[in-house]
Amino acid sequence: MFAIMGAAPALAQNTQTRGIDNTQQELRARIQQGVASGHISQQEEQALYQRERDIQFREIRMKQDGTATAEERQALRRDLDNMRAEVEAKMANREVRGQQQSATPAIDDAMQQLHARIQQGITSGDLSRRESNQLIAKENKIIRLEARYKEDGRVTPQERKTLRSQIAMLSREVERKMANRETR
Repeated sequence: MFAIMGAAPALAQNTQTRGIDNTQQELRARIQQGVASGHISQQEEQALYQRERDIQFREIRMKQDGTATAEERQALRRDLDNMRAEVEAKMANREVRGQQQSATPAIDDAMQQLHARIQQGITSGDLSRRESNQLIAKENKIIRLEARYKEDGRVTPQERKTLRSQIAMLSREVERKMANRETR
């Protein structure tokens, strides 16, 4: 009986994800801060919480076999980092949204559609883990670029054109990778 009790802590150690859990709590707090300050709308809040729940469910599934491997924990951390970048971009977007020249609703809508398409590919299995990580990294690069363009309070026509071009290229890449599922 004592041997079984001794094995439980060892098993629990393999499923510990305290750093990930802390990051999730920080993200929830940051989202709440954004909602309270008006930087994040209710619709954006719901979408962010849905994404966070998806990550949480994946974490639970990873732990079901009694272990959360280093690779699995790294994938969760990467997803949480991507989500953090998205939260920060939304908050930066709202800070300058009142200024007509820096509002980019069409770009924001295209980014949301692109993100949803990538998530659909992940869920359906049309995108491999490697492909999805590459696409999400490119998506985050565009998010950071948009935030950088908005820092001065004005998004120029050339900057808008660059963002639209980057989004279109990534969108074509997503569709190409999802269509090539049979060749894997």
